[in-house]
Amino acid sequence: MANYFLDTPVYKHHLHHPLMKRIVEVKERNYADRNVYDYAPIDFEDAMDSYEKVLEIVGEICADSIAPNAPEVDLQGPSLANGRVSYALGTQGNMETVRKAGLMGMAMPRRYGGLNFPCVPYIMAADMVSRADAGFENLWGLQDCAETLYEFGSEDQRQRYIPRVCSGETMSMDLTEPDAGSDLQSVMLRATYSREDNCWYLNGVKRFITNGDADIHLVLARSEEATKDGRGLSLFIYDKRNGGVNVRRIENKLGIKGSPTCELVYKNARAELCGERRLGLIKYVMALMNSARLGIMAQAVGLSEAACWEAYAYARERKQFGKAIMGFPAVYEMLALMRAKADASRAMLYETARFVDLYKVLEDVSKERKLLPEERQEMKKYGKLADAFTPMGKAMTTEYANQNAYDAIQIHGGSGFMKDYTCERLYRDARITNIYEGTTQLQVVAAIRHVTTGTYLSQIRDYEALHYNPEMENLKQKLMEMTTRYESIVTIVTEPKDSEYLDFHARRMVEAAAHCILGYLLLQDANADPYFRRSAEVYVRYAQAEVDGIYSCITRSDRKDLGYFKVE
Repeated sequence: MANYFLDTPVYKHHLHHPLMKRIVEVKERNYADRNVYDYAPIDFEDAMDSYEKVLEIVGEICADSIAPNAPEVDLQGPSLANGRVSYALGTQGNMETVRKAGLMGMAMPRRYGGLNFPCVPYIMAADMVSRADAGFENLWGLQDCAETLYEFGSEDQRQRYIPRVCSGETMSMDLTEPDAGSDLQSVMLRATYSREDNCWYLNGVKRFITNGDADIHLVLARSEEATKDGRGLSLFIYDKRNGGVNVRRIENKLGIKGSPTCELVYKNARAELCGERRLGLIKYVMALMNSARLGIMAQAVGLSEAACWEAYAYARERKQFGKAIMGFPAVYEMLALMRAKADASRAMLYETARFVDLYKVLEDVSKERKLLPEERQEMKKYGKLADAFTPMGKAMTTEYANQNAYDAIQIHGGSGFMKDYTCERLYRDARITNIYEGTTQLQVVAAIRHVTTGTYLSQIRDYEALHYNPEMENLKQKLMEMTTRYESIVTIVTEPKDSEYLDFHARRMVEAAAHCILGYLLLQDANADPYFRRSAEVYVRYAQAEVDGIYSCITRSDRKDLGYFKVE
């Protein structure tokens, strides 16, 4: 019987990272739930065993149910009738399967019906679901919106809504509008408070809403009259049971076709405020988006992995000129680089997830008791790293997903252009990952300050200071040379104190930092497990060439060069 968790041993490697002990101890509050819930772990080993057992179930469902349904779901897609969405039959089957398996609300506390999983094993599940069907991940993964309810909702709202998510109801985040895409400050959907009814009413249109006919919606709306910026926006909870919202259309998309992307019309839709007024965009949606970006990273890694499997299987079986095509240098170089990019992406994904875990669990503890000084420092450290690694990780993993999907088709040749092969769907599904939840260009805007303030360089130095086995020394030396180049790049671009020049080279600087970080993460993996040695070697050579190219581009350019690119 196929199983995505068991057929990919690297999951256990990342699951058993040394930081997990600290994460689990804090998440489990020193295993206090063992006296309340019979399924709660009694110690660290028991917790890890529980994660593995659940991930095995996820792996089996992905291989035996979700992946086999994916081709038909891609063809059939969701349908719309009388303002309501119906999922494709395969999607309906997938949803029923994950509900019965108890895989909704995985990261929610047990008191609300969840499994109380840390981010790492939850994201690992998302990684596998994405490998099976990236479109279904968009539906299943939106359970993560419950995290926003948990963080910012009242206890009454938590009690009413989170158990519903844990039992299998779906969620959506209704942010984008026809005239407010990435610029969410321009959101104009109106929220009006009725003193008579003691509730809010929402009116307006939302567009490009993933799973737009969900049971529970988080809605960004303008609550303050005469405002036009983010300070006039609040976050609301809309319950589909109350009516007032209809789906006007389902978008006809290039990929992720099983996931309905909807245009919604709000007409006096009854809603309730989540958190405080005026903090909808400034605080709540920013937290929601960071969480969503981690989910897109998992989606990208799953797609990269799927592309590697498809390309390798085809290259091994397809024969030309009397031998399998994987025996030709032009092909095996592509396969090796695809694997290196997938492994590097996964290393970045789980490093980011660990940072998020430690920051979030300590922040949650701070609501129960005053943190110790060392705990507060720990929370501050990992909060900063999570903030730095999320945009960089989202940018790099999604670009690599697109590259791997592209190369998978190239290895298939003409066959890859046909719908008979899975790689054609992967190529279409991957294309959205570096667009939604903030394009790669917007991730660079978020990441560049961590270049200029030295966050990335400081973390690279921490990686450099770790102990590595003697056989890793050659790779470490190359990474140290890359880091020196990266420092020079930053100095050259920042010294003129020209903001336009900095913006012009921002993506190059972020990518240079990312290549150093990804290289060190793979070096750590190879240091612990020989399986990663080849990917580390391939990636570091590739990254070194990329950083050299960036260095050459910047040192040979001039601030006057910006004029060549300006559009009149």
